[in-house]
Amino acid sequence: MQEFDVAIVGGGMVGASCALALAGTGRSVVLIEGIAPDGAAQPSFDERTTALGNSSRRIFESLGVWPRLEPHAAAIRTIHVSEAGRFGFARLKADAQGIDAFGYVVANRVIGAALWGALANAAGVSARVPARPQSVEIAPDAVTLTIVDAAGERERLKARVVVAADGAHSVVRAAAGIAASVEDYGQVALVMNVQADRPHDGTAFERFTSAGPLAVLPLQDGSLSVVWTAAPPHAARLLALPDAAFIEELQACFGWRAGRFLRVGHRASYALHLTRAAASVALRTALIGNAAQALHPVAGQGFNLGLRDAAMLAELIAAGDEDAGAAALLDQFADWRARDRSGVIRFTDGLIKLFGDGRRSVGMLRNLGLLLFDLAPPAKSALARVSAGFGGPTPRLARGLGLIVAATRG
Repeated sequence: MQEFDVAIVGGGMVGASCALALAGTGRSVVLIEGIAPDGAAQPSFDERTTALGNSSRRIFESLGVWPRLEPHAAAIRTIHVSEAGRFGFARLKADAQGIDAFGYVVANRVIGAALWGALANAAGVSARVPARPQSVEIAPDAVTLTIVDAAGERERLKARVVVAADGAHSVVRAAAGIAASVEDYGQVALVMNVQADRPHDGTAFERFTSAGPLAVLPLQDGSLSVVWTAAPPHAARLLALPDAAFIEELQACFGWRAGRFLRVGHRASYALHLTRAAASVALRTALIGNAAQALHPVAGQGFNLGLRDAAMLAELIAAGDEDAGAAALLDQFADWRARDRSGVIRFTDGLIKLFGDGRRSVGMLRNLGLLLFDLAPPAKSALARVSAGFGGPTPRLARGLGLIVAATRG
């Protein structure tokens, strides 16, 4: 039975980032992923795009993968927030905040390819792909995993700590006995790329409609990424429309701020839930990314939060003593991530609840709030710092610093 310091279950963007962060730290790591990263069925690297905040960009710079991402990244230099049917809106400009951009939009497939390309030569990291955990046995001294590959061959592995990066329906979380609450937003997100009659100017739009938020984000090739949330019956009807009719409805819902929509690419969809784990650690177990919290895509905070999880866990494991799964280490991880996790969850969930309230009086207050926000530089500065996190220590990688490796491992 092969033994490792760290077993990471889930090789999506968060799990792969955690493995890459631990490369070269002297920790032995095994990364277990059920679907090949370049496979068409890989859900982590599908048609969706991700808006990387500046702290995420610095993490990827620290991991050495930003040069692979930058040529494919579209800078967000302006954020425009509005509500359909009302005249209030708010604008944030990066140069007014003294920064080059609020963030960068990159296709998930590009991020996945960059991370797994770097992992191919990562010191101390082994991969089991495609392979899935058949059982996870957590004991006081170690975790034993039985994994099964595509051919049905079984392998038993032992690790000092298991990291759950296997999504909202985490097998590892269940094995650790950590409960999770799930709130159904009653919405489906439609994801697609569209071409407009003019190139974007680096503006990201967040438009709140009676059905849910509609985000339009700039892409590196001049086209736009759209995330359109709607009630399930409405979403099913939109998916079934011919391209021309779909574009017409999208234009009517969004408006003309991004120009005339001309073409639409492949449309995909996924249901939206808020999943919150009751704890982020348990005996020899740590939860990161969607295994800890799966959020609504509004404001694009989910992956950025998960990446900070991965960076902080890697930081503590790299600097810790020989036992990567020590209770004190895991408790510190949970404590350091608690404020950021709860803050982002409240922020995103609060936006959905606020703009989903159909009462006329609430709508008038929202409209006034957007107008006042547009006139208030301090409020804009505060919102511009959202991508840095909502409190607690900032991971070293997010500050452009390398990890500190325990002296006992060189």
